[in-house]
Amino acid sequence: MVEQIGPDGVPQWQLVDEGWGRRGPDFAALSEPANCREYVALHHRLGVDTGDRLLDVACGAGLAIELAEIRGAACAGIDASPRLLEVARLRSDRADLRLGDMRELPWPDGAFDVVTSFRGIWGTTTEVLAEVFRVLKPGGRLGLTVWGHIKASPGSWAMAPLALADEPKVAGQAAMVRLGRPGVGEVALHDAGFIEVERLAVPYAAEFADPALFAWAMASTGPGFEAIQAVGEAEFVEAAARVAPPQQRTGLPLRAVIDLVGFVARKPPH
Repeated sequence: MVEQIGPDGVPQWQLVDEGWGRRGPDFAALSEPANCREYVALHHRLGVDTGDRLLDVACGAGLAIELAEIRGAACAGIDASPRLLEVARLRSDRADLRLGDMRELPWPDGAFDVVTSFRGIWGTTTEVLAEVFRVLKPGGRLGLTVWGHIKASPGSWAMAPLALADEPKVAGQAAMVRLGRPGVGEVALHDAGFIEVERLAVPYAAEFADPALFAWAMASTGPGFEAIQAVGEAEFVEAAARVAPPQQRTGLPLRAVIDLVGFVARKPPH
């Protein structure tokens, strides 16, 4: 597989840490807990249980791995951010966690019963599905999630500050989420060799105590960093804090429900 090189001669995957790793503890404590519904729902649908060997692709700070271990799985994970992997190692010191490019998974053929990826494999990285297929055992299960129809979601307001990024970055984000469009994810999975492909509605709701914490959580994400690169951190945080007050209700947290699509599939048994 040809390695993708960035404009400075650095492999593209190594640039991920700049956006996602710069505030790893903030992301892990303020942003990632909102993903718990997503993680638990997909683990349940896949039947993750004791004895399963599970790989999480683009595992980030490792909360999904920690939850899979609670279900009894023996876990591994790969991510491009060394700083997020340090958080993952704190959470799951028994897991086989590796730094690397998800397009070249450092495990042998058929090593896993289950592979998951929570908004880690995108419309711009569908070649990763071939590697996922390779490391799954015959009959192994795959589960992944991607954003669905964000603009039609009641929580779309929470994504508005990300549009402050430069136009090429915003266009790139749109290309990334195309797997969630009707039929697109199904075709990509079938083309990679998977069978029994099923589209699911996966629960997702981000909650924040107040506008300031919402703004800080958004600033800890990769897309938030792309917007910060364009307008500066102070302006981004101020803009994010401005969109939240109209959503507040006395005595309740801010809540952003966003459409999230899941796919489950299997590798053929023979």
